[in-house]
Amino acid sequence: MLLAAVDFDNLHQVLRVLYDEMMPLCSNMTGVAKGIAGLGALFYVAAKVWQSLARAEPIDVYPLLRPFALGLCIMFFPTFVLGTINTVLSPVVKGCNQLMETQTFDMNEYRAQKDRLEYEALMRSPETAYLASDEEFDRQLEELGWSPSDMVTMTGMYMDRAAYNIKKSVRDWFRELLEMLFQAAGLIIDTLRTFFLIVLSILGPLAFAISVYDGFQSTLTQWISRYISIYLWLP
Repeated sequence: MLLAAVDFDNLHQVLRVLYDEMMPLCSNMTGVAKGIAGLGALFYVAAKVWQSLARAEPIDVYPLLRPFALGLCIMFFPTFVLGTINTVLSPVVKGCNQLMETQTFDMNEYRAQKDRLEYEALMRSPETAYLASDEEFDRQLEELGWSPSDMVTMTGMYMDRAAYNIKKSVRDWFRELLEMLFQAAGLIIDTLRTFFLIVLSILGPLAFAISVYDGFQSTLTQWISRYISIYLWLP
């Protein structure tokens, strides 16, 4: 099968390289986001200062720093925001990937052990040893003569061995099919994950800029929560 020869690790690496190559697109949105955030910061600071003056209250400077902090995040979005989030979450993804590889290696070891035990069980009995060993099969054929009963026995041995080989081939094929479906499902999840991360990364500066305005503060938390939840899709 052609699909069985696909190296899924290389495809996952291609997706990671694609994500890194698409990151400069964030800079294209930074200029627009800075304009939106600057206008929002102007209205935000003016409104807060006007409210304090109208109420004859002292001006609280701390809330006024929020638009400027968001502006700094927008200016250095690829390195400051995305770099920080990816650095924090990357060990979690790598740890889960190592756990998956360890479990996969254990399953391969258990499968080899099962095949070895099955081979040893067949070799213990002279009646079934010819199914697993070509040498034993040839030896038993040489011991048979050309009488009608020996011919019937020989035919039965050929049929039993063919049935055993077909059964083993079907089992191995079905096992490889399930393994390939598992790898393909992981690749599909990783592809969707990379696509959504790229879209969120490109629109991230706009989300930060819109969150400067009153009534849109939840845009920031929604963007962060969606980015983290999608980043933790573990293929």
